[in-house]
Parts: sequence; C-alpha cells; structure tokens
Amino acid sequence: MTKTPRFDVIGLVVSDLAASLAFYRRLGLAFPDGSESQPHVEAELPGGLRLALDTEATVRSFHPGWRPPAGGGRISLAFTCDSPAEVDSVYEDLVGAGHHGELKPWDAFWGMRYAVVHDPDGNGVDLFAALPATQ
Repeated sequence: MTKTPRFDVIGLVVSDLAASLAFYRRLGLAFPDGSESQPHVEAELPGGLRLALDTEATVRSFHPGWRPPAGGGRISLAFTCDSPAEVDSVYEDLVGAGHHGELKPWDAFWGMRYAVVHDPDGNGVDLFAALPATQ
C-alpha cells in the first residue's frame, strides 16, 4: 500500500542565520535558544507545519554547486494579523528595525489591509488582515 506524501516543512536557505532568526522572531516564531550557532533550525507553525532555516554552508555541504537565485522572488510567506492597525504596526516595526519595506500598507481591492516586507535574504513576507465590512 502506497502512502501519499504530506506537506510538512517550508525551507529557506539563509545567508545570515542570526539576522533571519531576529526577523522571524519579530513575527512571533519561536526558535530554540542557541539557534544562532546551528546550521539548521526549525520553528513549529500553526497547523503542524515547520519553517526550517538552513545556512548556505549547510546546503553547499551536500549540494556543492548550489548558488543563491538571482532576480526577483517567486515565493512569499504570508502572516495574518488580527486587525488592519496591526498590519501597519508590524510593518513599521520591521521597517524601523532596518528591513526593506517593499509595499507600504494599503487597502487592497480584495478586502484586506496588505503590506510586504523583505526578510534579510529578500524573500517577500506579506502581512494582511481583513478590512471591516462596509454597509
């Protein structure tokens, strides 16, 4: 009997593990203490998934020809916020901490307050919350 594979981990290759840990911890993810000195770290996500961060050196240890991608990103991680005001607050916190704000918070036509920041490796991280319904 064959089993169906299950989606379990989102993996990111990072150039500066400490910077990436600081960024994702600001978004509420819990990585173990001492993770900064590890080659591979994971945080549990809601629903049982995990976010794994691997250093470039770790990836090159088993894939010597690996190189970081060039050009625009094709992946983003999205974090839901409890309110439109929280989108604005989290965005300002991350940008204030020196992270690149790709798109300032705006009210999207699909009914959400939305913003995009970049993590230390340039991956898009979306912040969003439902807008209050208008009568």
